[in-house]
Amino acid sequence: MKFEARIAAGLGVPVVCGGDGKNLSSLLTHAMAAGCGGLISFGVAGGLAPHLKPGTCVIGSEIIHDEGTRATDARWAQRLTRLIPGSVYGAIAGVRQPIAHAADKRRLHGETGAIAVDMESHIAARIAAAHALPFAACRVIIDPAERTLPPAALVGMRADGRADVLAVLASLLRQPRQLFALMRVVADARAARSALFQGRRSLGADLSFPHLRGLQLNPSL
Repeated sequence: MKFEARIAAGLGVPVVCGGDGKNLSSLLTHAMAAGCGGLISFGVAGGLAPHLKPGTCVIGSEIIHDEGTRATDARWAQRLTRLIPGSVYGAIAGVRQPIAHAADKRRLHGETGAIAVDMESHIAARIAAAHALPFAACRVIIDPAERTLPPAALVGMRADGRADVLAVLASLLRQPRQLFALMRVVADARAARSALFQGRRSLGADLSFPHLRGLQLNPSL
C-alpha cells in the first residue's frame, strides 16, 4: 500500500510499490537493471500464529509458497531482529489472494508452520534468488489470526495501493452491520502503521543491510 511505500522510502533506498501484487514481478525485474545490492520485503502482513498481535514485527526466516521454500539472508535477518525490539523470527507464507477468514488462517498456519502471511514476499524472494541477491523480509502484523476481515476491508485498496474510500462506503451501505468489525480493522491498522514507522527508524538509512551499500526495497504493500 502507498503508506508502506512512504514509510519505507529513504535516501539511497529505491522503493517498488507492489499494489495488488499482479505487476510486482515485472516491476522488480525492471528495477534490477538499475543495479541492486539486496532486496527486502517491507510492509504489513496477516497474522497466522495466534500469539501475534497487531503491530508485532515479523522478521522472515524463510518464505513458504506453493512453488517452494526460500530462506532469507541469515546475517541480514539477525540484524533486523536485533534492532527491532519485540520482533519475532519465523516463516512467512506467500499467497496470491488475501486470507480473510480466521479459519483459513488457522489452516494455513497448521499446514505450513508459517506465523505470518502476505502477497508479495514470495515474489520478491523469487526475484532475489534469480539475481543471486541477499533477501530479507520485515513485515508487521496488521490483522491477527483470530480476526476475520469484513468485506469492506477487502475492497478498500486500489490496484496501485491507494485507498479506495468509495468502495468501502459502498460496501458499508450494502452491509451496514460490518461497521463495528471495520472499526476494529482501522484500529489494528493504526497499530501496524505506528510499529512499521518505528521499525523503519530503528533500521537506519540502509535498513541495516550487512553486505554492500545500496539496496532495492519492495514495500508492496
